[in-house]
Amino acid sequence: MEKWTPKHEAPEPLEGPVVATITGGTILWFVLFLVQLPFYGWFADHGHTWWLWTCLAGAGLGLIGIWYVRGRDAALKRAAAESAADASDG
Repeated sequence: MEKWTPKHEAPEPLEGPVVATITGGTILWFVLFLVQLPFYGWFADHGHTWWLWTCLAGAGLGLIGIWYVRGRDAALKRAAAESAADASDG
């Protein structure tokens, strides 16, 4: 079997409101956790407490994601500003 090789260049990644998307998702996970929290007894009785902890884990990982994408966004803006400054100087 022949190894698969691409026949064309990969497209550029899409850029969008990444920070807002990750923040919205994090808020959604936390709200889902809070909505399910009053029903902890029912979840415990039916063996579904992992639903709550999944939502809490999603919110926690989302906080890490917000920190990461904000740093990435700042780095991209710095690089663009340096590139523009270099282009205007030279």
